Amino acid sequence: MSEALNPETPEAVLDDAADEAGEEEPIKQRKNGLYPGVSDELAENMKSGWADTELRGLTPIAQAEYTATRRAALSARFPGERLVIPAGNLKTRSNDTEYPFRASVEYAYLTGNLTEDGVLVLEPTASPNGNGGHKATIYLLPRSDRENGEFWLSGQGELWVGRRHSLTEAEQLYGIPASDVRELAGKLREATGPVRVVRGYDAGIEAALTDKVTAERDEELRVFLSEARLIKDDFEAGELQKAVDSTVRGFEDVVKVLDKAEATSERYIEGTFFLRARVEGNDIGYGSICAAGPHACTLHWVRNDGPVRSGDLLLLDAGVETHTLYTADVTRTLPVNGRYSEIQKKIYDAVYEAQEAGIAAVQPGAKYRDFHDAAQRVLAEKLVEWGLVEGPVERVLELGLQRRWTLHGTGHMLGMDVHDCAAARTETYVDSTLEPGMCLTVEPGLYFQADDLTVPEEYRGIGVRIEDDILVTEDGNRNLSAGLPRRSDEVEAWMAALKG
Repeated sequence: MSEALNPETPEAVLDDAADEAGEEEPIKQRKNGLYPGVSDELAENMKSGWADTELRGLTPIAQAEYTATRRAALSARFPGERLVIPAGNLKTRSNDTEYPFRASVEYAYLTGNLTEDGVLVLEPTASPNGNGGHKATIYLLPRSDRENGEFWLSGQGELWVGRRHSLTEAEQLYGIPASDVRELAGKLREATGPVRVVRGYDAGIEAALTDKVTAERDEELRVFLSEARLIKDDFEAGELQKAVDSTVRGFEDVVKVLDKAEATSERYIEGTFFLRARVEGNDIGYGSICAAGPHACTLHWVRNDGPVRSGDLLLLDAGVETHTLYTADVTRTLPVNGRYSEIQKKIYDAVYEAQEAGIAAVQPGAKYRDFHDAAQRVLAEKLVEWGLVEGPVERVLELGLQRRWTLHGTGHMLGMDVHDCAAARTETYVDSTLEPGMCLTVEPGLYFQADDLTVPEEYRGIGVRIEDDILVTEDGNRNLSAGLPRRSDEVEAWMAALKG
């Protein structure tokens, strides 16, 4: 990649002293850059001769009406308080290269904007009845400055990393008044009254508020925003379906190239699915688990550097993330050669039966834990039936003995995070009642470790998980990932058709 003359971000162009004096500090050069400086003539030349590229008459983003509703709910929860929600900053991967940026979920949920360094601020407003509301402002980096050369000299300038929206364009897109984020820290330092900030994303913003916020109050803000996402609106349900539909196509892609994976490694599977995620979405929603053979018994196997062998199973746990950051989370356990062996089918069918019981338990008004309990009961029954654990089943469940082979919970909330709403209170999550609009995974599994001497040798090294994304509806549930077959005979037929 080319060398930028200056690795610093636009915020670093002006230091505090120069800003206070109203003077602009020259853009710093890379220590070992090939050009020692910029001549006055070149600097002047670069200021002019550029076409007007301002975008006009922009249409608001699809979720603008939904983000406005979400901000209104946030405003009602914290009247009279200033609320600060940062997108986050670029993070260094190595030296002067950065990881791909992903905006904080809280910020993206409330704005729809996905650019680095953005901050949403809700300023309390007074009203005659004393209740008040909030004025929302989205603070962003404006377009690169052409007068000081930042647009072509800075490592984060427009000619290096691409065009940013102007503040006027941003207002049209997101339906929120926009201001220059470089002025925000100073404003926050001078702010009075109660303030809350979502922590962990922008150290500069937190530093400006250090004497105005408390960890306890900030945690209440984070928890509220996590719980607000428990019930998906129509836009979110649609985005989750898009994510799942792309994921289904990604699984089909993998099946078609299993012969190439056998000739290489699990990495071929990982790369194949990633291609679909990047072509149709923003990215993968989490590190793809492409676990062949005994690796299927490692719950989060993301090294993906092992062999893919005919006769083994492939546990593929992967999800496409949409351009709006909603992710699918689907798992299928597939026979590499297209046919389950007798023992593989026995274990697979047991997990399928458990999943069927779990999905049936996902109903409005049911306890969140019901689908987990239903699936675990089936698996415990199978383990007792196979003589792997001593019954009765009630004893096994009471003591949790089945967990040696089931290991994990049967599902979790799904949304903008693969494990969505994680900061929600226990009473509003795992101890809650299911409501229409909730979206969760149902993913029972059985894992017989290769070194488990408590089971017959034929079981060892077999891991099976089946996972689907389930939306709670008014009259039951909808399996968003029903486009992928689950029953063992249907899986074999589907694989044969794709390979044929």
